[in-house]
Amino acid sequence: MSFFRIDEFKCKGVGCCGNKAVMDILFITQLERAREIAGVPFVINSGYRCLTHNAAEGSTSMNHVSGKAADIKATDGPARGKILKGLYLAGFRRIGIHKLFIHADTMDEIESAWFY
Repeated sequence: MSFFRIDEFKCKGVGCCGNKAVMDILFITQLERAREIAGVPFVINSGYRCLTHNAAEGSTSMNHVSGKAADIKATDGPARGKILKGLYLAGFRRIGIHKLFIHADTMDEIESAWFY
């Protein structure tokens, strides 16, 4: 990996899985490409989540559990725009936008964008 370290994707749950980082290699490759295109750092707020941590977050989706998702810190408009451009040009077609982060995943083929 050029732009990321595997420890950035570790489960951040407390007392659950021992902070594993089980990420899908194709997802990471695509995220690396997005970061290269964006030209700005991608700070990973959430990568892999074990089932216990995922449930604690209130999620029923399996995208983080499968290692095919990441939430990228994005707190200002210019960085958010560059991150979104990088993700889209790298081929991500499932993107969620929150005021503090951008979620990207490759869980399925359904193109989708949403707000939190």
